[in-house]
Amino acid sequence: MSKIKEIAATVESGKVKLIEGLVQEALDAGEDANVILNDGMVAAMAIVGSKFQANEIFVPEMLVAAKTMKKGVEVLRPHLAGNSVGKNGKYIIGTVAGDLHDIGKNLVALMIESAGFEIIDLGVDVPAEKFVEAIKSNPDCKVVGASALLTTTMDSLKNTVQVMIDAGCKDQVKIMVGGAPITQEFADEIGADAYTTDAGSAAVKAVALAQ
Repeated sequence: MSKIKEIAATVESGKVKLIEGLVQEALDAGEDANVILNDGMVAAMAIVGSKFQANEIFVPEMLVAAKTMKKGVEVLRPHLAGNSVGKNGKYIIGTVAGDLHDIGKNLVALMIESAGFEIIDLGVDVPAEKFVEAIKSNPDCKVVGASALLTTTMDSLKNTVQVMIDAGCKDQVKIMVGGAPITQEFADEIGADAYTTDAGSAAVKAVALAQ
């Protein structure tokens, strides 16, 4: 098995104690840091996200995989082009007003940070105006992510996107939405720029939107 595949398998299975040594071995063997990150760890987390969506694994397994990736990224960080973190600009993220869920948001934030963004995490139960305020005070931010994890807070997500649009934020940022009850149709209906089903694809989409 190639080192990259081994790293991917280690992230996927959440073997936190093994990842740092494996990443270092891959670097020592001359593997490119960005290849280790993207083909090894980000690809593995995309699989983890798909398995989570299909109910093949659950939140604890997903969090252990994310923790494993984070450990691997810490070893890679000094070797990534331009120190990678922050190279894609800032990414503002928060769970909308009325919703106190943060596991999904935290996982997405971790993945997006690993993909080269500086994360501004607004937390949970975030009023729409706070998103606007954060966007205006970070003119170099290109992408914002808002999540709703309950069917009862879908209206709050709709309102949040509308407030951002009304404030002219779309001239500066692309708006990503996500969360268990959200669909592509709902994202289109409320005027969001992008919707993804899991943390792995959220990171890929964020990079594409920031270009």
